[in-house]
Amino acid sequence: MTEQKDLTFDEVVAKYPQLPRLNILKTDMKRRGVFFTDEAIRNADGEKYQLIGENAFFSALGVRDQTRARGVPESLVLRDGSIVLTDSTPLEQNPYTVDYRDGRFVLINGGVEIEEIDFWEKPDFYGKFTSTGTQMDSVIFARPQRLNITPASYCCFWLEGKPCKYCALSPNLRKEDVEKNKLKPQDAYETIREALKQKGRFTTICITMGSDIGGKTPFDNELNYYIEILQAIGKNFKGRFPSQVITTAMTYDQLSRLYNETGLTSYTSDIEVLNEEKFNWICPGKAKHIGYKEWKKRLIDAVQIFGRGNVNTGIVGGVELATPNGFTSESEALKNTLEEAESLISNGVGVVYCVWVPRPQSVFRNQKGVSLDYCAQLTLGLDALNRKYNLSIDFDDYRRCGNHPNSDLLRII
Repeated sequence: MTEQKDLTFDEVVAKYPQLPRLNILKTDMKRRGVFFTDEAIRNADGEKYQLIGENAFFSALGVRDQTRARGVPESLVLRDGSIVLTDSTPLEQNPYTVDYRDGRFVLINGGVEIEEIDFWEKPDFYGKFTSTGTQMDSVIFARPQRLNITPASYCCFWLEGKPCKYCALSPNLRKEDVEKNKLKPQDAYETIREALKQKGRFTTICITMGSDIGGKTPFDNELNYYIEILQAIGKNFKGRFPSQVITTAMTYDQLSRLYNETGLTSYTSDIEVLNEEKFNWICPGKAKHIGYKEWKKRLIDAVQIFGRGNVNTGIVGGVELATPNGFTSESEALKNTLEEAESLISNGVGVVYCVWVPRPQSVFRNQKGVSLDYCAQLTLGLDALNRKYNLSIDFDDYRRCGNHPNSDLLRII
């Protein structure tokens, strides 16, 4: 990637007046991470706030500061209700700072207090146990309106030595260890049942885990486990229930089973990179077993089953600029990404992005992250395409997920 001076937060805010300032701030916090002062940690009351514990998703993510990976708030809340998933980051990497001053939690940038913030309140089911003795907050990680379930952290691409190069999900996990600790469907059923007792708190359920190629047809084992968990959860409902899975791209027949045998209402399969050449380099496992063109085809096929507006895919915004084989200019990367995104969005497949962060345990751990200016352009470009094709992605929007800068804009009419 061509070296250039990155614009500061204030410069990007001035350059893109059509973007809400808090949207740009959230994106920059995702890029740079946050550092919690000792005073902030002391005053983040674990009885009131949701703190990072032993949830499988967070324990495997590879946060930038392992010394503060536990006991800090799971997310920040900005004044407009935006949520920012916490990524604790060492001070030497120039993160934003969260401090506690004069009875308030505040965000500091360059020594200047720029925002008053808050944290997620802990849901009622946290700290309770299932009938098997499993702590419920190890089963489900709760976002303000969504219940997240990660049944297993194993990913077959790591085992093959072909992981997605930005990913830090499970480089040290052995399949046999994961198999022993896989989520029991009964625990999922009981935890959902308990969570639903808190009336009005949650609006949807999301399930995701790593890829598993095993089975008569590749990825049947993964499919069968999703079905098993969804069927257990479904005992809490009558008919279909607001829900999302994030799986490996599955065939039409597999997707038909997923829809017909469960109460699932929406489907996501993350393609990660919108360019075949970059996809093959960055996601070698996905490229080997499915391939870029086939992945796109399966996403479009899913629209026939789940319906327009109920299917989307995620990309890792900026990873297409990684060296040495990525795009060499941001303008070229943006043009290509938006063209490829349009080929999906025009066919009813939503596209959302997460900000690329080079994580300590990923293959790309020593890379330079993406610029804030590029993120702002990607946010605007993807939002414009959603509006052009009048495609809603309510199931993965700012309320349910909150991890995608472009879907945050869908609240703006």
